[in-house]
Amino acid sequence: MGKILLKPLSWIYGFITYIRNLMYDYNIFSSKEYAQPIISIGNITVGGTGKTPHTEYLIDLLKGKFKIATLSRGYKRKTSGFLEVQENATAQQVGDEPLQMKSKHNDIVVAVDEKRVHGIDTLLSYDDTSKPEVILLDDAFQHRQVTPGLHILLTDFNRLITQDHILPYGHLRESANERYRAQIIIVTKCPEILKPIEKRLITKELDIKPFQDLFFTTFNYSDLEPQLENTSPKITDLEGKNILLFTGIANPRSLESYLTENGAKLKTIGFPDHYQFKKNDLIKIASEWKSLLNVNSIILTTEKDLMRIKDLSDIPEEIKNNLFTIPLKVEFIGDNKDYFDKKIIKYVSENASNFNISTKQYRTLH
Repeated sequence: MGKILLKPLSWIYGFITYIRNLMYDYNIFSSKEYAQPIISIGNITVGGTGKTPHTEYLIDLLKGKFKIATLSRGYKRKTSGFLEVQENATAQQVGDEPLQMKSKHNDIVVAVDEKRVHGIDTLLSYDDTSKPEVILLDDAFQHRQVTPGLHILLTDFNRLITQDHILPYGHLRESANERYRAQIIIVTKCPEILKPIEKRLITKELDIKPFQDLFFTTFNYSDLEPQLENTSPKITDLEGKNILLFTGIANPRSLESYLTENGAKLKTIGFPDHYQFKKNDLIKIASEWKSLLNVNSIILTTEKDLMRIKDLSDIPEEIKNNLFTIPLKVEFIGDNKDYFDKKIIKYVSENASNFNISTKQYRTLH
């Protein structure tokens, strides 16, 4: 009954976002376009679709070929304005996701700015040795002050945007009809084997238009890696492991399923998405681990959660000596990976060339 009472609030919220989008669609509100290749990776759902690993997939695809920068708002950071992320930064300074990207890709520019136009303009003001040839906008589908050259929209296989509702009754930040702004839609967190009939049903459900491409991805979890002061080797076999998993992410279900399906005995402690861990939380986690009373027990968290605890003081020894993370990577289902890669590289190549030519012409004229 209480949930039903939220429906009128969803109608009001949906109407507000509809009017806002209409203002941009009819150029009443201005949106800035750039000659520089800009790719937005975002969603309509509140959290949990896998934006960070998909952004990292694009980084791996493009780096070595182009100079890359990523730009995020730095969700829940304690700072403001433009900051270029350094490896020794903290999650409170720059946000957990940008810090994770920098820790794994220290050879690219990672920046945060809650004002995306200002952030892009700042990156493009860098000198020629540092100026990015392509900018990846993390979680920017609703940020309409910028019009990217390429919109990539993510939707969770287990909770398609067309089967959800607008906040607060559901999890959508705007109407699912806004998906038509995207040139690429990716259905994430799919099972490893997806039947052709399932793909066809999803294609019909999402009402994919001729100007859109639809792809399906899943997560490939890697070996568990020791962190902090843990000197244990990587864990390649989960069978029989007693795992205390703690997470502060929007949707840990796919990770939990992976662990149990591979033979782990799982105990979980859940925190809200982007949760800022406190000393008492760590004490609770250490106490729960002690209660497992098994030499075959470990403590596990995600790479993103690690960013929010590694700089805390007074981390209990039980966590320091027994903590692991589980890296994950995006894998495309079926034979369309090459098509996706070529599409992205073609877009960046053509637009980077046009941008460089126009920049040179501008300098010649001025």
